[in-house]
Amino acid sequence: MGNSPKQPKQKINRTIHSAQSLQLQKDSLPHSIVEVVSTLHKAGFEAYIVGGGVRDSLLGLVPKDFDAVTDARPHEIKAIFGGRCRIIGRRFQLAHVYSGREMIEVATFRAPPKDDTHTTEEGMLMRDNVWGSIEQDFARRDFSINALYYQPIKGEVLDFCAALDDIANRRLRLLGDAAVRIEEDPVRLLRALRFKAKLGFDFDKSLASQFHADNWGRLEQVSAHRLYDETQKMFGGGYLAPLLPLLFEHGAMTSLMRFAPDAPTPLMMAIAKNTDQRVAAGKSVNPAFFYAALLWENYLYQLAKFKKRGLQFFDAQKKAAEQVFDAQRSKTAIPKFAEQFIAEIWFLQPKLVNPRVREIANIERLSRFRAAFDFLVMRESHDNHPLSEPTLGMASWWQAYQDASSADKQAMIEAFDQKALAPKRRRRERGKDSMNAELAQLRELSLRSEVVKTRPEPLFVVAGADKLLQNHEQAPPKPKRPIVPEMPVPVFAKVCFSEADFEKLLANDEPYIPAARHRKRKPSSTLSIKERNLGISEADLAAQKAQQYADDGGIGQHNHQQKQRSSRSKKTDGANKNKQRTRGRKSNAKPKADV
Repeated sequence: MGNSPKQPKQKINRTIHSAQSLQLQKDSLPHSIVEVVSTLHKAGFEAYIVGGGVRDSLLGLVPKDFDAVTDARPHEIKAIFGGRCRIIGRRFQLAHVYSGREMIEVATFRAPPKDDTHTTEEGMLMRDNVWGSIEQDFARRDFSINALYYQPIKGEVLDFCAALDDIANRRLRLLGDAAVRIEEDPVRLLRALRFKAKLGFDFDKSLASQFHADNWGRLEQVSAHRLYDETQKMFGGGYLAPLLPLLFEHGAMTSLMRFAPDAPTPLMMAIAKNTDQRVAAGKSVNPAFFYAALLWENYLYQLAKFKKRGLQFFDAQKKAAEQVFDAQRSKTAIPKFAEQFIAEIWFLQPKLVNPRVREIANIERLSRFRAAFDFLVMRESHDNHPLSEPTLGMASWWQAYQDASSADKQAMIEAFDQKALAPKRRRRERGKDSMNAELAQLRELSLRSEVVKTRPEPLFVVAGADKLLQNHEQAPPKPKRPIVPEMPVPVFAKVCFSEADFEKLLANDEPYIPAARHRKRKPSSTLSIKERNLGISEADLAAQKAQQYADDGGIGQHNHQQKQRSSRSKKTDGANKNKQRTRGRKSNAKPKADV
């Protein structure tokens, strides 16, 4: 482990102010924070409200939440609150105490690390569970305006670093050596920009000098999950519009996203202002919606790349989104549900711009339709990227469709003209473009020949340009291809046959003689070579067969033998079937009773 520079020891002066003189009232605090602090105080421990809750109360702002700090250890806090308390964290061990529906974060006083075993080689704190006193805990705070301790039971405010003067002068100052404090936790750079955008404070000289590439590079040591949590606070805090230019100006975006532009795009600024308006109106916001605008240009570049490779449009969309998310994970870890939310917003943009008539009703029922529609509204007025497809005014059409009744929606679907939205392709007429170009060149050359002879002659002159132009314009039109006359359809005469014709046809007893190529060759003789050698003729062979046929009993006897053979075969077949049936029965089956 490397040795981080040690901070010089300073004498800490405690100043106690009356809460009433600072216009801090106990009754204006939420019941949950007062209940937690009073419970710890009754148990014999020191307990104070600290951080942004005290700062915002002094500035006249409505605090988003309140945090507490105490000298009780985490296991002691757990023993006091029992099942309402949950210990979390490894690097910073904290206690979450639930009071009703609200959660109060309670931390224990911390002291500076005793050695370098809690830091990395670059000096960043990996674990900070060294307990100490309230003076030591004050020294561990990052900004002076967050180092005020308010005890509502006693009505006191403890100030160790003239924090009230910094609040009055609207000055943002790091406690201790600014370089060391940034080295301990580089995320303090993002927190400084967030406080500047939210409160409108100015950096002091030591803090302003810390926004350089080396310190931004230290953010690579911070876990991607922690950086995502920090961006959640920045994007959903209600001050994204003033914060976004600061992030680009001070070089923070190169550490928060891959392929960051040099300045915020109009689409980013429009969505940032819209997000702040929703927060001010008390509406819910999804920080992943701003990520969709932040990564929109990267997605368009990847989509154009995969379309150029010949992929189908939907496959190109999926590949492009995967590439963007894979690259972004090296900066900030985006949860899977957030990636799916962003991808669905991107994938719905072409469907909203040029929907199919039969899919309009189904598109409105999609879970991400409203988010995709809001993104389309912002794109229609603020998206000027060359790779982004035109919106064709469909944002106003979808707005009217949502406001319409069921009957009016059906009428809008029936009146929707999909072909009118598609860009018309100009059909190119072969040969006319080159012909028109030749005519224009000939006209230009003919005008040149009429110029006054006092001007110098051009270097290139076509002799007889006027004659060529005149001949071309007066040329007879090319003959068209002759029309081939249609072939006449043959008409066959109808032939009627009488009954006498059919009788004559049936009375014809002449045998049918096939064609020569189909006629079978008649064998020259039915005798074998042996029979020929013995001198047997065909007549002898026929007489022998007739005698054998007579000895066998004739035709009747032969038919009787055939019938016997068929009956025997039937009996054997039936016996075989009975054997197969008996084989299929169970051995222990009971035989059926005789009826």
